[in-house]
Amino acid sequence: MRMPDQSNAASNTPLTRRNLLAATVASGLALPAWAQFRVEIAGVGTTQMPISIPSFLNESVAGQAVAAIVRADLERSGQFRVVDAPAGLSETSQPAFSEWRGRNVDAVAGGSATRLADGRIDLRFKLWDVVKGADLGGESHLVAPDDVRVGAHRIADWIYQKLTGERGVFATRLAYVTKVGSRYKLIISDSDGEGGQEALTSHEPIISPAWSPDGREVAYVSFEARKAVIYTQDLFTRARRQVAAYRGTNSAPAYSPDGSQIAMTLSREGGSQLFIVNRTGGDPRRLTQSSAIDTEPVFSPDGRSIYFVSDRGGAPQIYRMSSSGGGVERVTFVGGYNISPDVSPDGRTLAYITRTGGNFKLCVMDLASGTVNQITDTLDDESPSFSPNGRLLVYATRSAGRDVLMTTTLDGKIKAKLIASTADMRTPTWGPFTR
Repeated sequence: MRMPDQSNAASNTPLTRRNLLAATVASGLALPAWAQFRVEIAGVGTTQMPISIPSFLNESVAGQAVAAIVRADLERSGQFRVVDAPAGLSETSQPAFSEWRGRNVDAVAGGSATRLADGRIDLRFKLWDVVKGADLGGESHLVAPDDVRVGAHRIADWIYQKLTGERGVFATRLAYVTKVGSRYKLIISDSDGEGGQEALTSHEPIISPAWSPDGREVAYVSFEARKAVIYTQDLFTRARRQVAAYRGTNSAPAYSPDGSQIAMTLSREGGSQLFIVNRTGGDPRRLTQSSAIDTEPVFSPDGRSIYFVSDRGGAPQIYRMSSSGGGVERVTFVGGYNISPDVSPDGRTLAYITRTGGNFKLCVMDLASGTVNQITDTLDDESPSFSPNGRLLVYATRSAGRDVLMTTTLDGKIKAKLIASTADMRTPTWGPFTR
């Protein structure tokens, strides 16, 4: 296995999580606003519900296109097909159901925005079942002007749950790294990539962000000390703590589901092996005892197992073991080079990156049957991460010579590209349900 020189880790060579793997065979934010993204949605699902969400009444007072945010959220989920319709429907209207049926719409939502005397924005909406001619209810969200996008995501979550029976993920957050020139930034954004805020800026690489289960902290690897060091950072206070700065490489942090421990890869005892440490600190406990390179740990949702990457069979494959160490078993058998595992919240599906003919592609595996599906046609995918409801994945890839972020449904049929104007985007991870 190729082992690049660690002394070049902070050079101009792009340093991604995959490069680290090869090398080691390796809401409350009060932060400055960052550039906005636009979302491109592509693909056609097989069982999408046709829905219409006209522009909200007096939407301009909100300073955001509220209905457009809701529409994009629902489209990105892969569960809905948005049908264009004229404005003029608010939460106080009585829809002409026969006209909406004539537009082949199954559900319609209308709303309004009102600026209150204290400056807050009142976002109100109602949802109707067009097929049954039924009022499905609605809500009012009072938000500060800076939180209008969050309010719109909450509306999308409400509609999604009412019509699918499952919790929506649109008001959750992403963490990822951007690179512009020689400057790296750890960004915390909305689930659609918009509203990004800087948690950390550095002239040295930042990689492998990982969320704590409570959504308050992010762990990551920074090279500001001219070597790989693991930190955790409180997103509310911005206080951060050095977790691992041992001799050699410190990489690939992953929180346990209860948030009490962090698994990681350390080479302090020679070779790259898995260790675990209490979230509050203390001496790391070694989990693997092999002569191979073991890295990229991720916990199963019940906390009983850890999935990880190892070359103990001669090339990188994904393995599973007890979270207390021992009982190692191989998980991936399709393909000769498989890395970057993530497990769905229900524990049934494994997402990972496989190398095929020199290209890196996103795959999903049904863990019960072992069935593997390649769900992307791009050539340089990396860092898949499940949404907290398990229905979507976010990952990084290359498009038109740029590093971009994509979301995809698990069947690969609906994809959304998040495009920045200047930054390359890398190593995304989807945050938990928190707000």
